[in-house]
Amino acid sequence: MNWDLIIMSIMYAFAGIMHFIKPDAYIKVMPRFFKARKFLVLLSGGIEIALGIGLLFQKTRSISAIGIILMLLVFFTVHFNMLRGDKFAAGVPKWILILRIPIQFILIWWAYLYI
Repeated sequence: MNWDLIIMSIMYAFAGIMHFIKPDAYIKVMPRFFKARKFLVLLSGGIEIALGIGLLFQKTRSISAIGIILMLLVFFTVHFNMLRGDKFAAGVPKWILILRIPIQFILIWWAYLYI
């Protein structure tokens, strides 16, 4: 198994766990047009954990990578919402919010390598 696959797995599993540890931080940055935001934060956290773990197994790797790509595409809504202004940025500097956009494409490409 490639070291980068293990890193990707740990990264998504950790991010998913953080949805349960700090749900309010995630709820705060979600666009208001999403309903049941707490449920969605917890659901996405659970899915992120499952997809991260799924990367570790040959039988589930491809579907997990596809799931990660779809998840990252949906997360663009959060990233662009945070760019709307200080009220939505949760204290994150604007330069970091802008930098996250190209990083998101890199993460999508990285997951694509395992389809």
